[in-house]
Amino acid sequence: MNVSLFIARRYFLARRKRSFISLISIISMLGVGVGTMALVIILSVFNGMEALNRQLFKSFDADLKVMPTTGKRFESSEALLQKTQQTVGIKLVTSVIEDNALARYGDRRTVVKLKGVDTNYLQRHQLDNAMLDGQLMLMDGDAPQALVGITAQNALSLNVADFLTPLELWYPRNNTATLRFDSPAAFNQQIIRAAGVFGIEQHFDNYVIVPLPFAAQLLDYQNQRTALEITLLPNIDPDQVKADLQQKLGNTFKVQTRDELNADLLRAIRIEKLFVTIALGLIVLVAAVNIFFSLSMLVIEKRADLRMLFAMGATTTLVRNIFLFEGAIVAFVGAVLGLILGTVICWLQQQYGFVSMGTATSLIEAYPVKMELMDFVVTACLVVVITILVSVVPANRAAHKQ
Repeated sequence: MNVSLFIARRYFLARRKRSFISLISIISMLGVGVGTMALVIILSVFNGMEALNRQLFKSFDADLKVMPTTGKRFESSEALLQKTQQTVGIKLVTSVIEDNALARYGDRRTVVKLKGVDTNYLQRHQLDNAMLDGQLMLMDGDAPQALVGITAQNALSLNVADFLTPLELWYPRNNTATLRFDSPAAFNQQIIRAAGVFGIEQHFDNYVIVPLPFAAQLLDYQNQRTALEITLLPNIDPDQVKADLQQKLGNTFKVQTRDELNADLLRAIRIEKLFVTIALGLIVLVAAVNIFFSLSMLVIEKRADLRMLFAMGATTTLVRNIFLFEGAIVAFVGAVLGLILGTVICWLQQQYGFVSMGTATSLIEAYPVKMELMDFVVTACLVVVITILVSVVPANRAAHKQ
């Protein structure tokens, strides 16, 4: 065994008298352990929140979305649809018209996000588990039906069981320059019955989904569309299909994956995770400062041992390594305890959900947690670096006691 490590281990284990130095070492070890545990838990919670948001996006957004490079609408053609559908890996291509509209139900009004979709939209099965009331359908025979988000429903006090009161949708006409904006003649108006109510997440819950011909007539889009939403076959790489499709469509269109459509939110989660990691790293540093003080006082306490070691021919490197190993052992034990406790707490949260979201409107009852190996590696490396930094000065002082 390495002599420096052997002596450092003896210093760590030989606690025959509970001195003040021993107490500081124990506090240091516990401080590093608590900081490490907090890092593991917080990083796992952020991973869980990111995974939850990805799952929410998957419940509404398509795998890929094709949009015009300039403007918000484009002319749709059979040739464009066939070129898109024939790309390897694509299962469904859904034509979409999306725009803001004014919704009116009884004497209540609100602005909603109107989304007109193709007949194959329900084949995507994204709303199957999101329905809160009514039925999941867009056509009842020849009559168009609407699927209303829970936010829009609450704003309108809409009742899907009320067959007498229709849902009115209003959209400004293109030739309203000579008309007053508060005049009914300035708007296209359509009525539709709400078939069901869905709830996913606040960002999506203000949507009203209607059949494509209904939206085209209301918004006066004719053969124009705002996007093509693409559903991929299972186990297909979205980035590869995106590259192939982008090459086919050229610069007139831009193709984006689901993550790119929601890049701002995912980026915000990662930035927040980074700053929280830095803040908790500083807490671990404060806890590790106790290692600095305990090693400094250990150097003073072991002056007689150091003189004996130097008399026996010990080098300054050997003595320096003794105290570096001593600090490393204290930090290592604390870090291992923290990693184990953090893992156990995260596992218990995954299995039993002890800590709830705390709101009645939460989509899930407990905070989501997802453990990733990289977080454990980053945490361990952070503890190692901090330990080395705080141990160098007292170790050098011990080496120059000769």
